[in-house]
Amino acid sequence: MLHGRPVAVLGGVRIPFCRQNTAYNDVGNLGMSVRTLGALVESFGLQGQALGEVAMGAVLKHSSDWNLGREAALSSGLSPLTPGITMQRACGASLDTILTVANKVATGQIEAGIGGGSDTTSDVPIVYGQALRRRLLSVAAAKTTMERIGRFTNGFSLRELKPEFPGVGEPRTGKSMGEHCEDMAKEWQIPRDAQDAWALSSHQKLAAAYERGFFDGLVVNFRGVSRDNILRADTTLEKLSSLKPVFDRSSGRGTLTAGNSTPLTDGAAACLIASEDWAAQRGHEVLCRIRDVHVSAVDFVHGEGLLMAPTVAVAEMLKRNGLTLQDFDVYEIHEAFAAQVLCTLRAWESADYCKTRLSLDAPLGAIDPAKINPVGSSLAAGHPFAATGARIVATAAKQLKERGGGRSLISICTAGGMGVVAILER
Repeated sequence: MLHGRPVAVLGGVRIPFCRQNTAYNDVGNLGMSVRTLGALVESFGLQGQALGEVAMGAVLKHSSDWNLGREAALSSGLSPLTPGITMQRACGASLDTILTVANKVATGQIEAGIGGGSDTTSDVPIVYGQALRRRLLSVAAAKTTMERIGRFTNGFSLRELKPEFPGVGEPRTGKSMGEHCEDMAKEWQIPRDAQDAWALSSHQKLAAAYERGFFDGLVVNFRGVSRDNILRADTTLEKLSSLKPVFDRSSGRGTLTAGNSTPLTDGAAACLIASEDWAAQRGHEVLCRIRDVHVSAVDFVHGEGLLMAPTVAVAEMLKRNGLTLQDFDVYEIHEAFAAQVLCTLRAWESADYCKTRLSLDAPLGAIDPAKINPVGSSLAAGHPFAATGARIVATAAKQLKERGGGRSLISICTAGGMGVVAILER
């Protein structure tokens, strides 16, 4: 649990999430972060104010974005006296940035700060192999023009010009996240029709939430886009079932498709975190409080499911807080893949898994499906890796406000076999 004074979530903002190489193809992380932080500053009247910290997450970024948090803060309208930091824990990055700010607030180091994240898969860093990098460093160290030419041409091969693109595979297994999730779907016997039905529901719920105005104030226009352009309000089970598997195309047993997996996405999101005194002095409503955040990992290299770490993290966090899995009004479970969510739910219901892996005397049990991702999630909104955590926190906080109170469980799986989870209360 967070120790010290209560930590409040005052609200959040994000830009619409957009499919790779569409509306934000030439913006980059800095541009998306500046727009998002600027909108948050405007929403809360923070122009010219110095906050204790701006922590931003980013997974795919250029070396020039070495401190995205600080650079974005300098262009956000905040006082230039506001420090900034950049963090990375794959898909859990912005939940970690929020935790970082929350811990500083809880211990009294700061009064308020912003946690968020940005990611682009359209403007990715492209590098070259070690041979060319060494050659260019040698050229840069040369004293004369002729020496530079000699160092560049001596032994040069055109093969050195072949670029290296950032991959989405796990370095220790060579498998992509989708391939790992296919293994999980087979292990837990998650059928294709259940995955498609989950994806359809996500689109339907997100579309309905937009229509009733839930995202007014949460999502700000950017580049002429006002809604997530991945959202397909008119999709059907028939359309989803017609798609072919994309991660296991040869066995005849592949079930993950482009429709029940999150697409590569660009976007940014951020949340304002503060002490209750700071909020009260400025007339800001407390949407909810952060009760706890927890991180766990699994040994996916030796057989555990890559995306199963949230099952462990949630169990450990519940035990620490004396809660059961059913003690929540809203469950926000990141939908990296429909199969990943369904594997997680099935694991919590499994007496064997809960006993052998989670060391529990009984299964954690089932969750009311109506309480899971009530306004849609990543399958419909998209998943800019480092922005998802802040999106979910802002979404959960607003739902708790709408309900007039309650408790929310947040669960995010990440690359590297980790899970980041949290409890919000109002």
